[in-house]
Amino acid sequence: MELFETIHTASAVRRLRPDPIADEAITQLLDAAIRAPSASNIQNWAFVVVKDGPQRLALAQIYRKAFSLISAMYRERQPAPHQSAASYRKMMESAQYLADHLHEVPVIIIAGLLPPALRFHPPAEDAERVTQAAARISGASIYPAVQNLLLACRALGLGSVLTTIHAYYNEEVKSALNLPSDFMTYAMLPVGYPAEGFGHRRVKRRPLAEVACLDRWGNAWRG
Repeated sequence: MELFETIHTASAVRRLRPDPIADEAITQLLDAAIRAPSASNIQNWAFVVVKDGPQRLALAQIYRKAFSLISAMYRERQPAPHQSAASYRKMMESAQYLADHLHEVPVIIIAGLLPPALRFHPPAEDAERVTQAAARISGASIYPAVQNLLLACRALGLGSVLTTIHAYYNEEVKSALNLPSDFMTYAMLPVGYPAEGFGHRRVKRRPLAEVACLDRWGNAWRG
């Protein structure tokens, strides 16, 4: 697909068919992921492709437990200002569907980071500043790879969605997949062929003038 068409139509897909996906396609997704930027070119990302039925079921059970944990919070939450009640309800229904059917999705990819081989040790007077910044920017070396993977899914006619709620039970995920103790999971990506197809729906977003400024805050971008 043409790049901007891919970007504009790569919607979150939570209703996925159980049809198997060829390993060649999965390799393409992973290869796209590792073309993303990596802080200091460390490339300490890691991906676990889960195809085995019992393993997918184990992840699905953890995911459902996490989904139950946050469902109460979401029930109390109101739609965002730009979102209609119907749109919000549809999103939550699809999220519930994914939680109920995750074990049927043919491929689940766990994306995460391993600690870099070489650590940076800041001067003592800067340690707190560096620690606080690291907490904010740690995802910079994995989420670009995740986005590449999502766009590659769209280009190949596959559906996916970036999910993170498994992190509420991160240790159980690590145990189920025999992950190293220092492996930090950042995303769970269910991958499959869309049950309802993509069509040519454009991803709906707020106008740029509401989210982008020129030169200073409050001076809306009008380009």
